[in-house]
Amino acid sequence: MLLQYETSRLILKVLAPDAAETVLDFYLQDKELFERYEADRPAGFYTVSFQKNTLHAEYSLAMKLSAVRYYVFLKENSTAPIGTVCLYNISNSFARCEIGYKFLSAYHHHGYAAEAIERCIDVAFSDLGIHRICAMVQPDNASSIHLLETLGFQKEGICRHYLCIKGR
Repeated sequence: MLLQYETSRLILKVLAPDAAETVLDFYLQDKELFERYEADRPAGFYTVSFQKNTLHAEYSLAMKLSAVRYYVFLKENSTAPIGTVCLYNISNSFARCEIGYKFLSAYHHHGYAAEAIERCIDVAFSDLGIHRICAMVQPDNASSIHLLETLGFQKEGICRHYLCIKGR
């Protein structure tokens, strides 16, 4: 597994802790959207310090092949991420993992998410020896469900009480 991959339009790369300000800016750009679909944020999440610590932890997990978060950049602007794709809960014993992603709303419906996710799927199967990838999506997130179906994912069920969003 490499720390950087490319597609025809994108660069996917694992970021070092010195990119904390860039990552914080990414999260702040679409804070309301991201918080609608993700677990409640811990205290201090929206600080450079928190993001620096997170990037350090993510890098360590990538080195252990436990989880890897790729920040997605347009080739024409490789300084500001437009999204992330993360392979996590990587299990060598079961040759499986989960995938999660988020993209800034300004970049929805341009095929960027599909392109990035497809590249990460290829990485999981070829570089990590994964044979099964799961994605967790809220039932009302029709766009994400459609995206996953387009990429060949199949709905298997509902995980009730999977995570806490906005205290619920």
